[in-house]
Amino acid sequence: MDRRQFLLAVPCGALLPSLASAQEPGRVYRMAVISPAEGAVGMIRNLQMPELAQLGFVVGRNLTLTTHVGPPARMPELAREAIATKPDVVVAVSTVAILAVKEASSTVPIVMSFIGEDPVAKGLAVSLARPGGSATGVAMMAAQLDGKRASLLHEFVPAARRIAILTGRPPRHAEGAAEAQRVARELGLETDVFYADEPADYVAAFAGMRTARSEALVIISAPDFFRDAALLSRLALEAGLPTVCEWASMAHDGCLIGYGPNFAALWRRPAEYVARILRG
Repeated sequence: MDRRQFLLAVPCGALLPSLASAQEPGRVYRMAVISPAEGAVGMIRNLQMPELAQLGFVVGRNLTLTTHVGPPARMPELAREAIATKPDVVVAVSTVAILAVKEASSTVPIVMSFIGEDPVAKGLAVSLARPGGSATGVAMMAAQLDGKRASLLHEFVPAARRIAILTGRPPRHAEGAAEAQRVARELGLETDVFYADEPADYVAAFAGMRTARSEALVIISAPDFFRDAALLSRLALEAGLPTVCEWASMAHDGCLIGYGPNFAALWRRPAEYVARILRG
């Protein structure tokens, strides 16, 4: 199928000039990365840092990089740790990390890389066009995409009238699951929601889908489901469930449909915002 690409970028033009210094010859700039997932730091190193190097900022030459990774419960502590390095910019991955940095400092520029929720609704931006404040970057409207995936699944498997939705236990992924249910109901479909917070939960969830006589499956946007795409695809195949997943690569892992943003572009794009901030 046509893998459409979506990328919603929040411009950084509204950042206050006082939040970043003009680029100076011989100066070494400081960048901190904070994330609840080590894999996200790997994406920044492999995709974002080469992009940033092309824009003139190279680790070991005119840029230093510190990383601060830990579970969501440690985000406030890690945010304070990141701010203590006196960074010129903080690249924050996920809503919990972004909010923690914003709480730790009202002046250090934050680049969202990326946020899966509406930054305006989360109080991180005044508007998408003119965010204001100290945060800018890239937002992926994950909940809306979960609804779109439910619609696409119906187009691909119109005979399926009972749809299973795999999500985390509330409040995890609540908005995406609710949006997928809403779209399915509008299409006249019945839905059953199944919960999994770790791989040990998957077998029971798929057993529940068999008991409910589910005919197709929407897997809600989530980093852990992305990580376990091959396992989930195998379980869905064994259960006879056509499945729609979050990323194109998940279709290669076995999902019937992979629908979402261009994964590499989503990680590369924040480098532009980092460079603009460092240049002043």
